[in-house]
Amino acid sequence: KPAQSYIALISTAILSSPEKKLLLSDIYQWIMDNYPYFKNKEKSWRNSVRHNLSLNECFIKAGRSDNGKGHFWAIHPANLEDFAKGDYHRRRARR
Repeated sequence: KPAQSYIALISTAILSSPEKKLLLSDIYQWIMDNYPYFKNKEKSWRNSVRHNLSLNECFIKAGRSDNGKGHFWAIHPANLEDFAKGDYHRRRARR
């Protein structure tokens, strides 16, 4: 099991994308591609990903997908610098 928190996993996935935003399905895929632990695991970890995206102010919706099914997720600009440096401590977005 990865030592990182879900916030760290999600943030790293988003930061690894060229546009710095990903659809939920792309976040799942990135986590499975980079952490084989989740590949054979039951799908309950996906609930934790959704929970972290929706409850933490450091993640924001960044527009709908081209096919209209789902939103892109991005990192709140107030948290971008810290997350890019690897500091994933939970904090409220400074608005």
